Amino acid sequence: MNEKKIAKEIYNILKGKENIVSNAVCMTRLRVKIREDVDLEKLKKIDGVLNVVNSDTLQIILGPGKVNAIGNEFSKLTGISLGFSNRNVKDIASENKKSNNQKHNGPVQRFLQKVANIFVPLLPGIISAGLIIGLTNVINTTAKNAYDAAWWFAAIRSVGFVMFSYLAIYVGMNSAKEFGGTAVLGGIIGSIFIVNPALPLILKTEGKSAVILPFTREPFSPGMGGLLTALFMGMIVAYLEKQIRKIIPAMLDTFLTPLLTLTIGVFIALLIIQPLGTCLTNFIYAILDFSYNKLGIFGGYLLAAGFLPLVSVGLHQALTPIHVMLNNPEGPTKGINYLLPILMMAGGGQVGAGIAIYVKTKSQRLKNMVRDSIPVGILGIGEPLMYAVTLPLGKPFVTACLGSGFGGILAVLFHLGTISQGVSGLFGLFIVVPGTWIYFIISMLGAYLGGFILTYFFGIDENKIKEMYSE
Repeated sequence: MNEKKIAKEIYNILKGKENIVSNAVCMTRLRVKIREDVDLEKLKKIDGVLNVVNSDTLQIILGPGKVNAIGNEFSKLTGISLGFSNRNVKDIASENKKSNNQKHNGPVQRFLQKVANIFVPLLPGIISAGLIIGLTNVINTTAKNAYDAAWWFAAIRSVGFVMFSYLAIYVGMNSAKEFGGTAVLGGIIGSIFIVNPALPLILKTEGKSAVILPFTREPFSPGMGGLLTALFMGMIVAYLEKQIRKIIPAMLDTFLTPLLTLTIGVFIALLIIQPLGTCLTNFIYAILDFSYNKLGIFGGYLLAAGFLPLVSVGLHQALTPIHVMLNNPEGPTKGINYLLPILMMAGGGQVGAGIAIYVKTKSQRLKNMVRDSIPVGILGIGEPLMYAVTLPLGKPFVTACLGSGFGGILAVLFHLGTISQGVSGLFGLFIVVPGTWIYFIISMLGAYLGGFILTYFFGIDENKIKEMYSE
């Protein structure tokens, strides 16, 4: 693979620096914001590009590993650091106009895409921290906490816990930035939604047991509302900052705008958004509880079967705050996430579909593509298989979704849960509740088998394969 050549071809089709606003990478995608539309079909034909999703950002699917190498070369050409932008008011207006005209891109989808954009830069940290927590928990279980007092073990564990302990700050920063505000102001407001070490000291000094908020008459609790409150407050901080800047004289802007933004913002946060965030959080818990405990295996089937379409349009990152809430030790599930193992089965159904295609198709070119995509699919990176094989063919994508539901049924029956998030596929073994590994493997095999059987008998159209993957 020639990373420089691929990056240059993408850069040229995107019309160079003048048309490129920002660039970032996630697990498999190069995400680019552009000023003017480009020829997407030319992009798709570049050797190494698996597919292109045109949403709030232009998402160029390159696959795991390759995306980082190509992204670095692309960043050198644009002169924009990965994850940063040079947007101005005209850019934002142009992007909003383009978003409004995009097919199947209504207000809800645009909002969810922005939520996804907030979490994409956080994924490397979430994934690595999740793996660290999973691995250290496994070590603790097997070694019966023998290393708890070892400095090196404590240091490794702290890396994992720090990410999730202060995630509200990072979410606040990215939320404010995504909605056009100053990142650090969103981070400051986000910090009040973590356990504030200053609060006990203040209470002790004043001889109080709690700070009572007006209206609700509830004690102030920094963690209430959690990530959702930090997410919404980042948006509000961005809006406040822009409105305040309009009325503040330029010579006082540097001092008064952030001061007023934070002062007004904290009152909005504590008196309005935090109670609303708490209600919304409880509502989400109630919906998930209904799906899991009331609908049972039927709910598990629907959740697993319906997840791949969400991934296909790039909105699966929007579920990250829900997963983080479910892994909160102070939450109703006591830190056990029962949703994630069910959703993991979606990737298993797709792997099964891929194996069925490999076994049955006569196209050597398609066999080669499936052969290269299945190993990373087994490890939890399903986008190469989805965008290069199942989704273009249509029927295998549907049968993969339907087949994955059987894995979802097994995940519910076995009461599978994870202690963190950020990984999928067989890497899920690192984060499932210790002692349930065999049940996770059985459930994933069920998803493989479901995807394989349905695709083998109902999902393969050789005429379409010849048309799309002719030698």
